[in-house]
Amino acid sequence: MAEIEFKSVAKSFGKVGVIADLDLKVDDGEFIVFVGPSGCGKSTALRMIAGLEETTSGDIQIRGRSIAGLAPSERNVAMVFQSYALYPHMTVAGNIGFPLKMAGRPAAEIAAQVREAADILDLGPYLDRRPAQLSGGQRQRVALGRAIVRHPDVFLFDEPLSNLDADLRVSMRGEIMRLRERIQATMIYVTHDQTEAMTMGDRIAVFAPLKDGHARNLMQVGTPEALYERPANLFVARFLGSPKMNLIEMDQGQAPAFGTLDLGPRPPHGGALLLGVRPEDIRIAEAGVPGLAGRIRLVEALGAEYYVHIETAAGELIVRVMDKRLRPAPGDTVALQPAAGAFHLFDKATGERIGG
Repeated sequence: MAEIEFKSVAKSFGKVGVIADLDLKVDDGEFIVFVGPSGCGKSTALRMIAGLEETTSGDIQIRGRSIAGLAPSERNVAMVFQSYALYPHMTVAGNIGFPLKMAGRPAAEIAAQVREAADILDLGPYLDRRPAQLSGGQRQRVALGRAIVRHPDVFLFDEPLSNLDADLRVSMRGEIMRLRERIQATMIYVTHDQTEAMTMGDRIAVFAPLKDGHARNLMQVGTPEALYERPANLFVARFLGSPKMNLIEMDQGQAPAFGTLDLGPRPPHGGALLLGVRPEDIRIAEAGVPGLAGRIRLVEALGAEYYVHIETAAGELIVRVMDKRLRPAPGDTVALQPAAGAFHLFDKATGERIGG
């Protein structure tokens, strides 16, 4: 296992900055997820660990030692890509054992390591097949096996499930989590899918694109629960959560958008605020009771729940309804009542969280 640390890392391609001021420590044996939209630098950060890209400035260390100048083969890391990158003319056994063959290992050792990896991934019955004879999930497991046989200190996953359908994505998430339980190694997993991030990682590192005006990529690092319940800024608040957090503009002297309901003490602040409340933290009540009045514009029925779009004086809000006994309908007039303590306050100008 290995500890990894980014120290003031920056990366540019020509004059285009992709990563800036990246400081992050990944603990020994940790499973951390890098998540963010396209172009936020998360895959570039992964490739710099692997040695596929060089840093423009700053340093990356593994086990407390700088890896600058080390060839990819000298870093003892294994990378699983979005594409399976399997050799079509080789069998499953040949694909899994290929890294060991290239390293000049004895045939008996290769066979033993291939069998061990196949047992971990339930690929034993397929060792004599070729990639064209496998399903997408089986091909991805072969790619995982090729990484396992190297016994790396660090596993790097670059959006490995992006090419799979929805059912296979769920299945392979489970495969990777079981792999994590059986193989004690440091793992960094890159994805743009917040569901993967929330369900898989010990911690999540949320990245934002520099091109969107951010001075740095790393917005917040923490457990999935901490980031969801206490987002440090508007970017994290809006990126994590589906549907997205509702945001209501408020001036400092303005009465609360939810009428007579007590939002609790507000921290002193001189500028405009954004009041955030997640869709599942708002209850729909009958019109006329205390709360924010609104009219239902659209109801999205998703089987186990509804997403209800409601027009209010504070703008359109989305409420997530889990109670199947309720039958919200477009045109209904309702009152919205938020759960106690479920509010988030942000500085409109900076986007930073204010107070607790």
